[in-house]
Amino acid sequence: MEPFDKAPAAAKAMADTQSKPLAARIRPEKIADVVGQEHLVGKGKPLRVAIEKKHLFSFILWGAPGTGKTTIARIYARAQGAELYELSAVSAGKEDIRKIVSPTSPKATQGKNKVLFLDEIHRFNKAQQDFLLPYVESGELTLIGATTENPSFEVIAPLLSRCRVFVLEPLSEEALKAIVKRTKLKVNKDAFDWLLGYANGDARKVLGMLEGAQSLYGKITTETLTRALESPHLRYDKKGEEHYDTISAFIKSMRASQADAAIYYLARMVEAGEDPLFIARRMVVFASEDVGLAQPTALVVANEVFRACETIGYPECAINLAHGVAYLARAKKDRRAYDALRAAQADAQEFGNLPIPKKLRNPVTKLMKGLEYGRGYDLPAQAGKYDEESYLPDKLKKKSYLPAGGGSASGGK
Repeated sequence: MEPFDKAPAAAKAMADTQSKPLAARIRPEKIADVVGQEHLVGKGKPLRVAIEKKHLFSFILWGAPGTGKTTIARIYARAQGAELYELSAVSAGKEDIRKIVSPTSPKATQGKNKVLFLDEIHRFNKAQQDFLLPYVESGELTLIGATTENPSFEVIAPLLSRCRVFVLEPLSEEALKAIVKRTKLKVNKDAFDWLLGYANGDARKVLGMLEGAQSLYGKITTETLTRALESPHLRYDKKGEEHYDTISAFIKSMRASQADAAIYYLARMVEAGEDPLFIARRMVVFASEDVGLAQPTALVVANEVFRACETIGYPECAINLAHGVAYLARAKKDRRAYDALRAAQADAQEFGNLPIPKKLRNPVTKLMKGLEYGRGYDLPAQAGKYDEESYLPDKLKKKSYLPAGGGSASGGK
């Protein structure tokens, strides 16, 4: 009977494939076929090496929607020969984790490692993450988390410390061209340029618009793409998509000191029911990253807005948000502290733990004093003067991370 069964099975498989969304049909199955993210999956890069050497470890993929997080996670798990479980933190909970680690799990296979791909891991609350932690710590589960949010804020420290974090970048124009070419759909230059402007580095958006225009109108032009996009309702997906675009526009408007635009994008998020703490958290980061030294009280204001959102909630806290946005947008801008941190981090990564000058070390024991720890340090500020000798490690003594003046400060409006 086997030869007779194969034909209908093949026909069913083909039908199932054709019923899948375009993005699923062209999703790469090998790491060599992944487009973009060369810093992670290119030859000799960390995830490529881990896949080739079958090195199993937990990690978090942090990046914008449509940059390849799910694709990379699936390829990695298959390469390890592991049992892959996929959950979305939006709907999953402790019971779902318990079922996976249970020895009677339906997919459990003797001797196979279990890999959990937890999409939108930032949606797991602290209690849920605490519950997951011991399974990751013991190696019973290998975790691959995916998030559009900064893991430093959204993932508890013990869990984060057991995972490497890989940052995915928005896809380049060249990468998006390669993805469009893979669809074998006919797209002219004008239509592709329109897609680039709309997609903002998101392959899922590109593929969704291509599929929509093709299925609705039978061809892909700028006109059919625009018509496919039109909707009488605000498009806002709190899981990603418009969520990411709107918060990006919100931050960039404040950065440009365009208060009107910033309040407009705030209003869109409020009307769509965006979490006010998500908005306020971004404002706290912005206060130090972009306003910084130009107006240090910005951090105080942003923190108070966050606190107000915590204690008051919607609808009234929208007023607090608007107050904070107006203040931050009109404040002068100075990114010197942020730029200094990034430059110092780059040196810390490149040079590792350079020896700290002995006079800055704490001579807490007799041995340390004998090794001249602390010698030459005389509380210079209390003595009414400042030590002109650099306190940086010898290799970095000529470095200047934070310029004394000027920098990137700009006037507010």
